[in-house]
Amino acid sequence: MRQFSASPFEMFASLWRNRELIQVSTKRQVIGRYRGSVLGILWSFFNPLFMLVVYTFVFSEVFKARWNPGSDSKTEFALALFAGLIIFNLFAECINAAPSIILSNPNYVKKVVFPLEILPFVVFLSSLYHALISLAVWFTAYFIFFGIPHLTVFYLPLIIIPLGFFTMGLSWALASLGVFLRDVSQFIGVLTAVLMFMSPIFYPLASLPERYRHILYINPLTAAIEQVRDILFWGKAPDFTVLSIGWVLASVIAFLGFFWFQKTRNGFSDVL
Repeated sequence: MRQFSASPFEMFASLWRNRELIQVSTKRQVIGRYRGSVLGILWSFFNPLFMLVVYTFVFSEVFKARWNPGSDSKTEFALALFAGLIIFNLFAECINAAPSIILSNPNYVKKVVFPLEILPFVVFLSSLYHALISLAVWFTAYFIFFGIPHLTVFYLPLIIIPLGFFTMGLSWALASLGVFLRDVSQFIGVLTAVLMFMSPIFYPLASLPERYRHILYINPLTAAIEQVRDILFWGKAPDFTVLSIGWVLASVIAFLGFFWFQKTRNGFSDVL
């Protein structure tokens, strides 16, 4: 039985060693998502644009919603909501796909010597591509309605990178669990739906009574969503204490998820 390294160094070394395969696989996954459609990959731009228009109309015209009670801006709510939704979708797409990622590629397990550990990373890069397109739409809308974005947008990688570590750690763990427990994918679908409403996406965290806010902070996405909204829309620097804690916890989760995946992957072929 082959032994696979589960060290933190291998976690990065494998991604670097297989970088060309990752690039090709990511490109194939992104293009394959729109294969057969007339507009093709242009849908990756039109989808977030359409959703932004819908959010703007529904929340500003139908519900007359405002993110800040004293604000008269009709687009403020839509852009604040959309910023949070971009972060949530990046996380949710990866987590929802993770439990079935090995099950849907049995040939990689049985017949081909393939670095299985890169599969969750390919899904993450594909989701990141769509998140970046959505961000481009967000920046375009912000420029049209509010002008030049704040310089604090350059803090964005400091928030996205630990979110990526955290997402990858969970993806590796769920990819492995999904092989042995087929109910995991059903459970994760329900969990992400709950997380969407338990995250400050459709409402500001400050709108909740203070005694309930700690419940939302149990959700690991809360800090990322709030900080991304702060740097993109409000021009505030991130809380570096919270950010530092996030980097440490995300790194630990990434290593534990990778460790579990590497230690259990020899059993994949027996189950499949």
